[in-house]
Amino acid sequence: MNPLDWSFPIAVTWLIMFGIIVVRAGGTFALGRFARKGIRKFHRVEKIMAGPKYRRAEDTIDRFGAPVVALSFLTVGLQTVVNLAAGTTGMRYRRYLPALAVGGSLWALIYSTVGFLGFKAVAKAYQAEPGLTVGLGLVFIVAIGGLLIGLRKDHTPTEESASASAN
Repeated sequence: MNPLDWSFPIAVTWLIMFGIIVVRAGGTFALGRFARKGIRKFHRVEKIMAGPKYRRAEDTIDRFGAPVVALSFLTVGLQTVVNLAAGTTGMRYRRYLPALAVGGSLWALIYSTVGFLGFKAVAKAYQAEPGLTVGLGLVFIVAIGGLLIGLRKDHTPTEESASASAN
């Protein structure tokens, strides 16, 4: 059942992928809703969840969370957490379902077209030049790692800029 071997038209592949993401993401959201009901049975948790700060946080997530849900489908590894959080915070269905439809549509479009073509291109490159393909992959991984390390670096002001701002 490798999608790279499917011989369906792109529209059919899109429908299959859209169905997969709706079931997966919607199921994760539903799991979050069930967990929300279960966790509220604990007195301490219920007390926190009934508090004004938590209610305000939930309202903010409900109000502004739909774009986050939709955009999470364009990431790798964040979709599940975002959909679970949307469920556990009680995001209303009228806000969640359109976000799921938009994000899921984008996800299905990417994976039914460009996503699989990218996999095929890497596979063909590996068949033609395995050493070069692995080498370029390693360079890419090191570059991403360097970027992430650079972004995490503590940007404390140097002594010169600190003394200049004090004057």
